[in-house]
Amino acid sequence: MSHSRWKLLPPCPDHLLRQAQVPSLLAQLLFNRGVTDPREYDAFLSADRRLAHDPFLLPDMPQAVSRIYRALLSGDKVVIFGDFDVDGITAALLLVEGLELLGGSVTPYLPHRVDEGHGLNVPALEEFKRAGVSLVITADCGVTSLVEVERARELGLDVVVTDHHVLLPQLPRACAVVNPKRADSTYPYRHLAGVGVAFKLLEALSIGTGRPVAGEDVLDLVALGTIADMSPLTGENRCLVKTGLEVLNRAPRPGIAALVEYSGLRQGMVTSDSVSWALAPRINAAGRVEHAHLAFRLLRTTSAEEAERLASRLDEVNKERQSLVEAHWRQAREHVLASQFERPILVVCDPGYPPGVCGLIANRLVDEFRRPAAVLHVGEVNTKGSCRSIPAFDMVAALSECSDLFIQFGGHPGAAGFTLPTEKVETLAQRLLELAEERLAGVDLRPEITVDAEVEPSVLVGETLQMLQCLEPFGQGNPPPMFLARSLEVLEARVVGNGGQHLKLKLRKGGVVWPAIGFDLGSHHSDIAPRLDILYNPQVNRWGNRETLELSVVDFQPSPS
Repeated sequence: MSHSRWKLLPPCPDHLLRQAQVPSLLAQLLFNRGVTDPREYDAFLSADRRLAHDPFLLPDMPQAVSRIYRALLSGDKVVIFGDFDVDGITAALLLVEGLELLGGSVTPYLPHRVDEGHGLNVPALEEFKRAGVSLVITADCGVTSLVEVERARELGLDVVVTDHHVLLPQLPRACAVVNPKRADSTYPYRHLAGVGVAFKLLEALSIGTGRPVAGEDVLDLVALGTIADMSPLTGENRCLVKTGLEVLNRAPRPGIAALVEYSGLRQGMVTSDSVSWALAPRINAAGRVEHAHLAFRLLRTTSAEEAERLASRLDEVNKERQSLVEAHWRQAREHVLASQFERPILVVCDPGYPPGVCGLIANRLVDEFRRPAAVLHVGEVNTKGSCRSIPAFDMVAALSECSDLFIQFGGHPGAAGFTLPTEKVETLAQRLLELAEERLAGVDLRPEITVDAEVEPSVLVGETLQMLQCLEPFGQGNPPPMFLARSLEVLEARVVGNGGQHLKLKLRKGGVVWPAIGFDLGSHHSDIAPRLDILYNPQVNRWGNRETLELSVVDFQPSPS
């Protein structure tokens, strides 16, 4: 039996294959990614400006531009209110730099994760008023801040919301609420990250003022935030991220260059994958352990010396973050094994869980136990929680059904957070359990792996392998191609890595021997049979001037005899 459920996608219809001007395998991969019109193939593969859209199609964009332009003309004090994750930091920095180029009097503000939490808060707004601020522009937050925006109105503060999170039934009464997920939005693409929405606002301001402040040179920030927020790399995001990665590799900001060095990456060779596992966690570590201002200053600095100093500090903070996660993850895991192993949703609570890493602990619980998880830092008065989920359980929808319990909540179907009075924690845990029991009844909780096609490794050589690389950048909504190969003979199987974490294989089919690696599959060494069916991603190994194909095995099962 495999360790996951395998879902082989249906074949591309014959009429599309006949129309396609590309090889049938590429047509199949494009079909699997929702590109069903051959006329759209070239734009998807080129990932160029043809995928971009008019920023004024976003809801309330004219009102946002009008209010900001008035602030620029009047010399009003403006605050950019961001968030403490990569998306929020890059969105805030983008708007600060753009409005400064337009002559604005701009101050960035990033809330403290523990002391303030996500989104606008009343004490900060009251402080802005005392400082003479007249306009607050949110970046990657604000769409659920109904009470806070109302208080801003009472104070005489105007608010322009730019956000991409799931909305409540009611919008905040701001000057403008720019969000592609609004029900009344006519914008053709719904999946912009917070930094993507901020970039579209700058594009609109560029059109409105006739001054270019949204050129390709700022797309490095858009790429960082979009990838880190796990936004789909489809549609317009492909254009933004592909160009942004090119900028990042060609002419990195001093802070990014220093961060690349500390991450052990090669300058000029940063991919969407390396942003996800190397750069983004380090940037996020600032807000989780210390304060997001550290990462903001790193990305903003023009000094190589300051960048080196800040990157060094951020590297230390990231190591501290890793240590915290490891220690408290073990505690949470023991709690689950002792009392909740059979439950369809895991809710673990403790005053000792650091709020900044609760989401990471929840993520590891989901990875191991294959069910939704919420990790709560229990305070004397209020409790903060972070959730992660599986595709079968929409976490933000579940939280919405418990909204009467919360002081604040929000997020995405797969990742969300909340604050509630501590006295209501047990009620929340019970209601989430009831929702999970109802919605996950009879659901196979093993992870599902979507398989693009059944393809023998011998097909993936030469031009075919180069063709697959045209699908990059890979990410959510556009994963690396996943193939099924049957009945490969196992010549060698051994565990490698720290503690035997990984599985190293030599596999043979049709007289050809293929090297293979199964990351994090070392514990399944005893399941190896003489012949295997495997799910794999093709990987190119470069050594000197030589390129070889290696199979990255994601799952396997014994071949039927």
